Amino acid sequence: MNKKLNILLIHQYFLEDGDGGGSRWNEMTRLWTEKGHQITVLAGMVHYNTGRKTARYRGKFVHTDKRDEQLTVIRSHVSEAYNVSFAGRLWAYFSFVFSSLYAGFFKTKGKFDVIIVTSPPLFVGISGYILSLLRRTPLVFEIRDLWPESAIDTGVLKNRWIIRMAYAFEAFIYRKARLINVLTPAFRDTLIQEKQVPEEKIVMIPNAADFAISEELLHTFDVDAFRRENDLEKRFVITYVGAHGVANHLIQAVQTAEILHSKYPEVLFLMIGEGMEKAMLKKEVEKRGVGNAVRFIDAVPKKEVFKYILASDAGTSILKKVDTFKTVYSNKTFDYMSCKKPIFMLIDGVSRELVENARCGVYVEPENPQLFAKIIENYLSQPLSLQNMGDNGYTYAHVHFDRQALAEKYISTITDVIGKK
Repeated sequence: MNKKLNILLIHQYFLEDGDGGGSRWNEMTRLWTEKGHQITVLAGMVHYNTGRKTARYRGKFVHTDKRDEQLTVIRSHVSEAYNVSFAGRLWAYFSFVFSSLYAGFFKTKGKFDVIIVTSPPLFVGISGYILSLLRRTPLVFEIRDLWPESAIDTGVLKNRWIIRMAYAFEAFIYRKARLINVLTPAFRDTLIQEKQVPEEKIVMIPNAADFAISEELLHTFDVDAFRRENDLEKRFVITYVGAHGVANHLIQAVQTAEILHSKYPEVLFLMIGEGMEKAMLKKEVEKRGVGNAVRFIDAVPKKEVFKYILASDAGTSILKKVDTFKTVYSNKTFDYMSCKKPIFMLIDGVSRELVENARCGVYVEPENPQLFAKIIENYLSQPLSLQNMGDNGYTYAHVHFDRQALAEKYISTITDVIGKK
């Protein structure tokens, strides 16, 4: 049996209770604390989706929230200038570096067995490295997205000096980390083949499916009643869940809806989430006259998200057409799989391989709305094929991406690594 660990997690965008959006680490910490591990989270005060502080953090530099006996969340200052300019974005990153160092040194108690840093942003690695030195604690560095590559490809990062600095720091933190966790096989290949990271230092604990939520709802949730209450009856509902940001390039869903809406008024894109591009997307929907074909839902808690997915005919995962995104898994893909929903996958690379290996969806070339429209049109009359793909995805995720099994693997791997001299 694994020993009970005292873990310091540094995650700038750790979600508040009840938040919508990705929940990898919220779920991971829940499962770990249920097993008796002690977790302290250093997180930022600025919300990932809104870029703003909530009222409870106004005027505070550090706020400690003791969730229960096993979990403490310490939130520290982050500048709200992220969306103002490039300089504001950098300051948002580094303001958290400084505030989290203060919080980690002065506001945490006891001796930690391990410090885990999850990136992006890459610069949280500064906090993790310095705290690991000061506390003489092993450092585990997790890569949720290859950075700075993704920021460069989407046009977020353009300054050559900053890019060089980011690559230099990336190489430094890979050398100093005791263990590096990656979320996809493509990340692992890139680190080994292009960045010369020793293979034995790398482990892969990917994003996962939350069967605890989906299986309860699969047995108790009244889908028909929900569809009636939410004006989804007689509609072919394609649900997107996630960020509405530059990287997601959701305009391609709006363009697809515009192509389909006259001939197939039953097709409805349900867009759930928040992000910098949401206001623009709403304006585009209004301008193109497709308000009946695209509906926006604000971010909702995870269980509510699953209800919308279960009331849908399909889910879709979408990203901008850039090479870096060929290396990523969209975390919401696993939610669709756990709800037995087929997937229209508008991401090439490992995500495409995932749906093709699982036979749980259809790959659609990104930024090709004409093709997306044709594929949707083709499946409007194939409900049995959609059902079979949904069942396939559910089965495949149970075998390869069960969150509880992966959480146990993560703890076991950390325990083995920190136990070595």
